[in-house]
Amino acid sequence: KFDPKMLSALDLAFVGDGVYGLLVREMLARDGSRPVGELHRMAVAYVNATAQAAAYDRIAPLLTEQEQAVYRRGRNGGAHPPKNADPGHYAKATGLEALFGYLYLNGAQERARELFEAITANKENAKQN
Repeated sequence: KFDPKMLSALDLAFVGDGVYGLLVREMLARDGSRPVGELHRMAVAYVNATAQAAAYDRIAPLLTEQEQAVYRRGRNGGAHPPKNADPGHYAKATGLEALFGYLYLNGAQERARELFEAITANKENAKQN
């Protein structure tokens, strides 16, 4: 059987990056039709390291012990930030992505959606420009 716990933190973050990005795109699409360039700019405002670090801060109190452990694994997973990224924000963003990847691979999509809804409850606070 497949056990997501056996994946590296960066493997979980790789999957979680896609999951989180898809949730952002779905949210934006539900808000109504816009030009693709505008949708892309809006999505980037949610999926950059600074915005994802702030997203983690919003959901941290809601996480179970297991979810916190997965987040910490991702945060400490050794990802090297791009030159223009704050290392602290990048580590937190990687932890958040690892968490979303773990939830998805464990079949806990509803929990991932619940956490995403908590992140985006106030959309203006959910993104950092």
